[in-house]
Amino acid sequence: MLELDQLDRRIIGTLRGDGRAPIAKIASVLGVSRATVQTRLDRMVNSGAILGFTVRVQEPGGVEELRAVTMIEVAGRSTSAIIRQLRSIPQLRALHTTNGAWDLIAEISAEDLQSFDRILREIRSIDGVLNSETSLLLSSA
Repeated sequence: MLELDQLDRRIIGTLRGDGRAPIAKIASVLGVSRATVQTRLDRMVNSGAILGFTVRVQEPGGVEELRAVTMIEVAGRSTSAIIRQLRSIPQLRALHTTNGAWDLIAEISAEDLQSFDRILREIRSIDGVLNSETSLLLSSA
């Protein structure tokens, strides 16, 4: 599978926010050329990294993606750098700073357990992440 770099992830993150965003708007937001965005998107689609573009709606009682929250402990004053790296992971739906034993809480969604495992390994491999604990969300009340 294609290795995604930070720009690829930023493009995906922008599309997650607005799946209908024009190439020119994505390029402007990310500070790169329109041709760069188009080339990157074509490469990600052709490689299978992007499977398609779709509308997401909440299905009452329907099956959703695997969802979880991950509590993250960071080393020293590396929180800002870690936040920047975490934001490049497209499957992170939200990221929160907090007090107490954990420094950050990440909300994650994944298609399946294999993808979920890859996301957790990616989070845990970030320099400065000391510890993490993850809980799967089973149902919403």
